[in-house]
This record gives sequence, structure tokens and C-alpha cells, in this order.
Amino acid sequence: MSQWDGKSKGTLLGYKIFVFSIKKLGIRAAYGLLIFVAFYYFIFYPKSFRDIFYYLHKRQGFSYVKSIFMVYGSYFTFGKVLIDKTAISAGMREKFTYEFDGIETLKELLHEKKGGILISAHVGNFEVAEKFFADIDMDFQIHLVTTDQEHSVIKKYMEGISGKPKMKFIFVKEDMSHIFEINNTLAANGLICFTGDRYFEGSKTMSEKFLGREATFPAGPFLIASRLKVPVAYVYVMKEKNLHYHLYARRSETIKHRDAKGLLYSYVQSVEQMVKKYPLQWFNYFDFWKNV
Repeated sequence: MSQWDGKSKGTLLGYKIFVFSIKKLGIRAAYGLLIFVAFYYFIFYPKSFRDIFYYLHKRQGFSYVKSIFMVYGSYFTFGKVLIDKTAISAGMREKFTYEFDGIETLKELLHEKKGGILISAHVGNFEVAEKFFADIDMDFQIHLVTTDQEHSVIKKYMEGISGKPKMKFIFVKEDMSHIFEINNTLAANGLICFTGDRYFEGSKTMSEKFLGREATFPAGPFLIASRLKVPVAYVYVMKEKNLHYHLYARRSETIKHRDAKGLLYSYVQSVEQMVKKYPLQWFNYFDFWKNV
């Protein structure tokens, strides 16, 4: 996205400190460090403060004062999600509890033998989904369509801690060869996952009203999903109190062949339901409504 460069903020030292805290002191002790880290971002990142404040005050409708406090809560919650992801990847899965809401939707997708497309968003903690799927013995492989723009030194360090993820990745390429990978995966009854809420400069986009105002979304996931004649579901893994996660899966019943606009509308309604229920778990720290 023009307002987002595809890279996470943070330093290698910061990641090492949190990994040390998680392993030696425990997950909740690592949460304690976030009190200071979240305050640092709250004070010294005025642009992201302004953008998330706008989301909370103008788009969600919280009061001015409450929205200020909720900006800090957003930073704090995002930090906890990152810690949880690291802890689960490092083998501490048993520390967490979870519940499935709509897992039969994914089973139906697989039973149809057409493959399937999952569309998620930068809300909650979808990257830990594979750890939960494994517990119910669902024999399938998720392929996440993504760009490879993470800081390489941090990525290499995290892979050394937790090992390479079992979730496979399909990297978006300029020559569009990733389309062939997507088709091959679907032909093998695999599941393709997109995030539908961020685009990059120069890519094709679509607009739709989100939380009461027009916003810009990447066209690719919705064009592909509406043309391939495969089932589509919206999937989110949301953090709840303590060390508990709630996985949601909802099938899109409104999809028509080549109706990308209708699919986008259905998706936006789904994301709105999630952020209304979990307002602090909207993790797009830029002006999401700027370009419309």
C-alpha cells in the first residue's frame, strides 16, 4: 500500500528481548514489558497514533477521550498478538486454549474436492491458525499468498527460533507466475489464503464502503476468487481474554461467477462484524481511508 511498505517495525534486539522474556520468564511476564513498549509507540509514533485514533473515533464512533486510551490499548493488544505468535511457534501451544466457530465450513470446502479460497484480514492473529488446525487432524495444507518484504535479519532470526512455518507461501511476482501456483494448489484440493485489506502502489484496486466511508481494497483476491469457481470462506483467528483464541470461519454464499464487486461487499461486511466485536484488533496502522 502507498501508506504501508510491507515491513514490520522493530529491531532485532527488540525481538531478542521478547523471545528471552517469553522463554525464561513466561508469556505473561513478556506482556508486562509491553506496558513500556506500547507507551513508547503511543508517544513517539504520531502518524500511526493519528490514523488509529481516526479509525476508533470517526469510524467506530467512540468518544474523543475513550479513543485516546484505546489507541494505547491497540498497541498493547498488537504486542500481545506478536508475543503469542512467537510463543506458539516456539512450541508453547499447550499454554493456549481455543474454540472453533464454523470449522464445519472448512470441512465442507475440502469435501467438495475443488480446493478453496480463504480470505482473511490484518485483524486478530491468523498466522497461528495452522497450529490450531493440526489439533483437529484436518489433513490439508494452507498456502498463503503474500509478498516477501519482511526485514530479512528478523525473519532469519525468527525462523531459527521456531523453525520454518508449515504453512506454505505463494509469493506474488511481477510476471504473474503466482497465478499458476494458485491454480495448481486448488487442483490438488489445497486451500489458498489471501488477506483482502492491503494493496501495494501500482496494483489494481477496488473501492467499497467500510465502517461508513469508502475505502480502497486490493482487487486481486476478489477477481481471482470470483473467476475460479471454487468455494470461498472468510477466516479470522481472534484473541480473547487470557491466553484464549477464537477461530471464525464463514462461507460466502453471495458469490457469483465474475462478480468481484459482490464478493468484496460480502467480505467487507464480514470484516466489519469482526472489528465491531474486537475494535482493538484492527492492525492497519496507516490511513486506511486516504485514497478514496
